[in-house]
Amino acid sequence: MLRSALALTFACASVPLAAAAPPAPLTPAAIAAPAAEALVLNPQINYSDYRRLANEVEAYRLTRLLDWSAFLDAATDPDVLILDARSERQFEAGHIAGAINLPLPEFSEERLAEVIGRSDRPILIYCNNNFINDRQPVVLKTGRLALNLSTFVHLVGYGYPNVRELNTVVDMDDPRIPWVTSAEEVSAAHAAGSATPSG
Repeated sequence: MLRSALALTFACASVPLAAAAPPAPLTPAAIAAPAAEALVLNPQINYSDYRRLANEVEAYRLTRLLDWSAFLDAATDPDVLILDARSERQFEAGHIAGAINLPLPEFSEERLAEVIGRSDRPILIYCNNNFINDRQPVVLKTGRLALNLSTFVHLVGYGYPNVRELNTVVDMDDPRIPWVTSAEEVSAAHAAGSATPSG
């Protein structure tokens, strides 16, 4: 009888230890999806169309990649727009000279038309993952989530296919890179304006 009671006590005492073990990680397969007939998708969010667009753009994007020299050469054309889709804070802390900031969350038909103008305008893009420094304002992102990918897809999706993407990894500390802060750019523009003779 005592032996049975001890065995039962030991078995009961073991239960909390087993229950205290961490749960297995949740995987998409482990998440129970609602019945198809009960799921009403938001008509303003279309993942299937986004995935289809990204797949269509993939091969085209590979023909639009530029190395650093070609990127700099293209940037000398006054008609070319260098578009920086990072946050305003990151842009102000440092960007390629002459770039225009339009953060990706602000992309819309109206804002893109305002910033870019005509749909065939040549556009150059770059992002944090084009730099080796991995510090503010170009902290490295996971490769599959690099901002260039979304920016390229969004531009083409909004009807701006004449976009080219920097494919090189460069050092923002290299003196040959035209890297500036917004404050430096404003100061240089002010100095240039002051130096212009009035007439």
